[in-house]
Amino acid sequence: MPMINVRYVTPEPRPELRAQIAGLAARLGAEKLGKDPGVTAVLVEAADPEGWFIAGKRPTNDGLSAFWLDIKVTAGTNTKAETTAFVQAAYQGMAALLGPLHAECYVYVHETNGDAYGYGGRTQNGRWAAVHPG
Repeated sequence: MPMINVRYVTPEPRPELRAQIAGLAARLGAEKLGKDPGVTAVLVEAADPEGWFIAGKRPTNDGLSAFWLDIKVTAGTNTKAETTAFVQAAYQGMAALLGPLHAECYVYVHETNGDAYGYGGRTQNGRWAAVHPG
């Protein structure tokens, strides 16, 4: 189960991006982090360009896009190499979708304790214990 949140801003509104970004995020979660796309949830939100600042300036004023991608995964389920590959692929994929990016775009692979979250009323560690009794 990952939960992926993506906020982005572009110089011009582009409503078609939401589905494309959601698809990219879910695909990269599966390809780079081994996450099951069947239980991957993605929330994509376009941000107000007037409210996005980097170093006190709006990136859209310079014709640049920006994004923040936060994926929550169970702690200990991915290696440094996997998370590095995910961060790199996410930045490259978002650049391909959004166009020129400000360098200060962030990808956060948030490792969370498996007792602290889950879905369907069960924690991630509870799911693991059910599959690995004893």
